Amino acid sequence: MNKKPLYVILGPTASGKTALAVALARQIQGEIISADSRQIYRGLNIGTGKDLDEYGKGGEVVPYHVIDILHVGEPYSVAHFQKDAFDALAVIDDRGHSPILCGGTGLYLDAILHEYSFSQQAPFIPEPLVLGRPKRVFGLNPPVDLRRKLCAERLLTRLDEGLVKEVQDLLASGVSSADLIWLGLEYKWLTLLVQEEISYPEFLEKLTIAIQQFAKRQMTFFRKMERSGIDIQWIPFELSLSDKLAWIQARL
Repeated sequence: MNKKPLYVILGPTASGKTALAVALARQIQGEIISADSRQIYRGLNIGTGKDLDEYGKGGEVVPYHVIDILHVGEPYSVAHFQKDAFDALAVIDDRGHSPILCGGTGLYLDAILHEYSFSQQAPFIPEPLVLGRPKRVFGLNPPVDLRRKLCAERLLTRLDEGLVKEVQDLLASGVSSADLIWLGLEYKWLTLLVQEEISYPEFLEKLTIAIQQFAKRQMTFFRKMERSGIDIQWIPFELSLSDKLAWIQARL
């Protein structure tokens, strides 16, 4: 059968990817495949910005894939993500819906768009995975000053929403501090805070810097993807959500 195009919404943290992907999904009868290396883990809801309420906000629930599939500490690799994403594509194709790959983990996105193959084939991937469909890649890239502001504001919002308690609950449930620290960013610095290894001001300062640096690295990777042949159409960030949708639709 003719496969529908794969739509991709990418961008740095706090750029509004999920809201845009959900709105697009409602317009084109789409389903979302998350390309986020930490949203695969259960219990990491606030810190990873799963925003699961977005999928049901304002209308029929938009189906999503590759979220909440593992417990923290379980092993996972780019090859695992490839397999899960291609499995999700098959499910979406069977339903006759349009797949939307949405996230900020550049390596995951690139693995799908460039159909990575590995020198040692993973046993759970018996043959090379082939995308075999058109792809339309759209990017969100807020100006640097605005990006920093959005990152800082979202961190404070997540703290108000109970991010510290989320980490306390994870530790109380048996998740090891080493596994949380390995996840980096919010979970690293919050674990150190909860264990009283750093003060709150130090936590806030170091995490804010870490998030800003992370967003910069994301953009560097996306530019690398462009140099390797991925055509990313950058959506004017100043547009409203509805105008961003119209901008995308005009290019489909």
